[in-house]
Amino acid sequence: MKSLLSIFDIKDEVLEILGLAKDFKEKKIQGKPLEDKNLAMIFQKSSTRTRVSFEVGMNQLGGNALFLSNDDIQMGRGEPISDTAKVLSRYVDGIMIRAIEHADVVELVEEADIPIISGLTNLEHPCQVLTDMLTVHENFGNFNGKFSYVGDGNNVCNSLLLICACLGMDIAVGCPKGYEPNKEIIKKANKIAEKNNSYVIITDDVKVAVKHASVVYTDVWVSMGDEKDQNKRKKDFKKYQVNEELMNLADKDAIFMHCLPAIRGEEVSGEVIDGPHSVVIDQAENRLHTQKAVLYYFLK
Repeated sequence: MKSLLSIFDIKDEVLEILGLAKDFKEKKIQGKPLEDKNLAMIFQKSSTRTRVSFEVGMNQLGGNALFLSNDDIQMGRGEPISDTAKVLSRYVDGIMIRAIEHADVVELVEEADIPIISGLTNLEHPCQVLTDMLTVHENFGNFNGKFSYVGDGNNVCNSLLLICACLGMDIAVGCPKGYEPNKEIIKKANKIAEKNNSYVIITDDVKVAVKHASVVYTDVWVSMGDEKDQNKRKKDFKKYQVNEELMNLADKDAIFMHCLPAIRGEEVSGEVIDGPHSVVIDQAENRLHTQKAVLYYFLK
């Protein structure tokens, strides 16, 4: 039984899952392949795209999705994760969890008898970056270009490092000192990239990161849970806004990506996110097709 906590868990299956996502988007997979299947969706953190894409996706595949917030289950009142995992394993066919701590999802996987899909943790966001790479392939037909990530070396950045390395796509991360991606993930990404003849660059020089990039990607400066540091973060990231001046350093046909929600005027200017280079709405739509691929792959 396989679960999805990290892109590293599916490092050899990324292309297969992206192929399924493409097939779902093009309606090549018909019928209700997950008929009578039930998915428990645990949300320790709120979400728009994750909830809607998984719930609608499960519906379209013929299954049923159960939304469970911390107020809806006993885990939010102190029940051990192991008990929740064992009980839900008797009721449903899979669990998708949008968690605060990565360690909680690790424990859930260890204790459950059904597949677990990470909808986000403080360490990674694997479903998001599968979506991102579907969008990249739609725009370029390959993964031959340079992927540039600008800003906080957060969970999205960690997963992007791994998936770019798996696909042999060069990636450069431009972030302030002290906000670098996870060190262990950088090591894993470098090891995979070396095998695939691609490179990983971590730099505090945003211009170096973006120069000649095919893709320029950013995320909010203040994620959920970081609000207490928002003033410091806004100051530290001030020079890392993706604006027209920065986009001009990328390839002329470069695309701009953002996992949303975005704050115009902070991590990205309105001219960029609402401009001709932006594919953020296509990217958001692709969450649905990719979630369907992930559900199909892990629950069928």
